[in-house]
Amino acid sequence: MFSAVSNLGAGGTQNLTLSDTANGVLYGLFAVTGLVSGGIANVLGPKITLFIGTLGYALYVGALWCYQTQGTSWFLIFAGALLGISAALLWSAQGAIMMSYPLEKDKGKAFGVFWAIFQFGSLIGALIALGINIRSGSLGAVSTSTYIAFLVIIFVGVASAFLVLPPNQVIRSDGTIVKLQAASKPHVEVIGMLHTLKDWRLLALLPMFFASNYFYAYQGSINTARFDAPTRALNAVLEGAGAIVGALLIGFFVLDGKRFGRRTRGYMGLAVVVVLTIAVWACGLAWQVTYTRDSPDYVLYKINYKDAAYRTKGPLFFFYYFGDACYQALAYWIMSALTNDPFTLARFAGMYKAVQSAGSAGSFGMDAVSTPWLNELLASWILMLASFPLAFLVLRTIKETNYEDEQVVYVDDVQKDSVEQGTPEADSGSIEKEVIAPEVKA
Repeated sequence: MFSAVSNLGAGGTQNLTLSDTANGVLYGLFAVTGLVSGGIANVLGPKITLFIGTLGYALYVGALWCYQTQGTSWFLIFAGALLGISAALLWSAQGAIMMSYPLEKDKGKAFGVFWAIFQFGSLIGALIALGINIRSGSLGAVSTSTYIAFLVIIFVGVASAFLVLPPNQVIRSDGTIVKLQAASKPHVEVIGMLHTLKDWRLLALLPMFFASNYFYAYQGSINTARFDAPTRALNAVLEGAGAIVGALLIGFFVLDGKRFGRRTRGYMGLAVVVVLTIAVWACGLAWQVTYTRDSPDYVLYKINYKDAAYRTKGPLFFFYYFGDACYQALAYWIMSALTNDPFTLARFAGMYKAVQSAGSAGSFGMDAVSTPWLNELLASWILMLASFPLAFLVLRTIKETNYEDEQVVYVDDVQKDSVEQGTPEADSGSIEKEVIAPEVKA
């Protein structure tokens, strides 16, 4: 829902400067919190972390609604700050679940399914906005009923956090347990984070992390400036559809294809992302050079979906997010190929979101001071292109499997050891109580 309302341009407020300021604060605190959010998620466990992490989204959308009706701009900035903190927790726990719970052969599919569900929420929100605003004509801001619909769905998501199991209660289809421990300890996380910062492969991926959301500010600014409210809602629908299709295609058919080895699939995924990034952003550049922020009104007129000019603009927004899904999929897949340990991957996910959010904060800061749109486009594009050679170097180190190097524990072994020690036979719901024996066999 946050993505849906953001895709409407300026959060639906029509105040681009305020939206940029709130987002700049949001992503700035997101970046700072992300440095430690992986460790916090490991200590608290996924259930509590996800619950706390989702609350900030409800507050932020409520603040947008409050601004729409009361004009309280300070509350929107404050809500953005709290969302930055809570979102780091949410995405660290989510990243650990998505990258560690599946089997190695299914990690690309796991991202595809997650991103499709994630973007389906955005798509539903955009469809709600489109249905409400399609007849509004020149209405600039999003209607109150749109925010109410968003909040109702968000609170359903908040409640769903309590359905998530910890890693020690999750048994994969091959009988292995994701992790023997339900949670980590603070001092272990401090040491783990230091080891994470020493891993050259993660450091080499930092440019990719930084670039992965940098372009959202530019695309949101263009959406707000160049399209009326119904068309912005339609663009959001196309963005959601493009992201869903892109994530499923690259996740199922490229990154988890059955014909090739894991490293080769990584190379193929990188090739797909490189081609998409060059082709789609070249089309965006061709449109951008035709106008600037200072162009006269007859050039910067608000485009409606019925206009002939829109026929080439709608597909651009579809493929912007098609390419974004592929880019994000590759980043997550590379991280998940480096290890299977959920605690390590939670730290990776926190670092990913921290650096990503730092990039987002910078990009919204650029847009808030009315940086020329051409400069914003080129910055976004060049950052992505510069990240690809480093990603290639990391891909070269990927092994066909990490099972041989990491402890793999089967639930049958846990149950056997429990019986031998005189404890009741374990089941999938009580693994947490019965995996405390240090001599569990790998």
